[in-house]
Amino acid sequence: MSADVDDPLADLDTVHVGHGVPVLVLHGPTPLAAELPFISALAEHAEIFAPSHPGFGRSPRDADFDSMYDLVHLYLQVLDRLPQQIVVVGLSFGGWLAAELACLCSHRIDRLILVDSVGIKLGSREERDITHLFNTPPDELEARAWHDPARRPRGPLGLGWQLHVQDMTDEELVLLARSWDALCLYAWRPHLYNPHLKAWLHRVRIPSLVVWGASDRIVSPEYGRAYAGLIPGARFDVIPRAGHHPELEQPEALAARIVAFLQEPRR
Repeated sequence: MSADVDDPLADLDTVHVGHGVPVLVLHGPTPLAAELPFISALAEHAEIFAPSHPGFGRSPRDADFDSMYDLVHLYLQVLDRLPQQIVVVGLSFGGWLAAELACLCSHRIDRLILVDSVGIKLGSREERDITHLFNTPPDELEARAWHDPARRPRGPLGLGWQLHVQDMTDEELVLLARSWDALCLYAWRPHLYNPHLKAWLHRVRIPSLVVWGASDRIVSPEYGRAYAGLIPGARFDVIPRAGHHPELEQPEALAARIVAFLQEPRR
């Protein structure tokens, strides 16, 4: 992607739908599409900006753009271009990115919503907080990621997609390969966390909601509850019958939780 500081979104493949409260949605392992039920339900109450991160899906990536540091600074530029006091929703890997942004610029964010977010290390060096996405067999990865794998939408979405390549088009497989490569680039080592982020979450001084799929075994609800406990005043909520991707497995329920949070008076 080019360094267009005037409009960084111009280089990114971005879903822009809906009207109302401005909401920046940062995707997880795979980008989001406008026709997904979660986006459609949320767009009834909010103006959605959902970019594909550089290297994911159809968004280009420059060769020297290769770290979470680069992503954070890109999205700081994105925030400068979007409406003041925007809501930021982060899903999985995107939750890590959202938390980094909130630590740096809470003054630009109205509310923060993390959904099955990665990004912090809780246990010791010998303990694994986050299932290793790149070294876990696809069948186990799918079992850990979904409450009911049969509910996964068709297409290049979510974890465990390797088991379903026979159902995808060549174009979808290319998009998935790009997204998987980009995720490896940004998050392989340390695996899906910043060792310093945990110590800085106390800087998040905005209304925050941490939502978790009750059946998530990529990052457990206990991890999520601890995550919420590190953010001053954050509320923790659980979505039943959902794994690591509530936005795909229980989209209406997740959208309803988010809309209700957005409609609460700001303290």
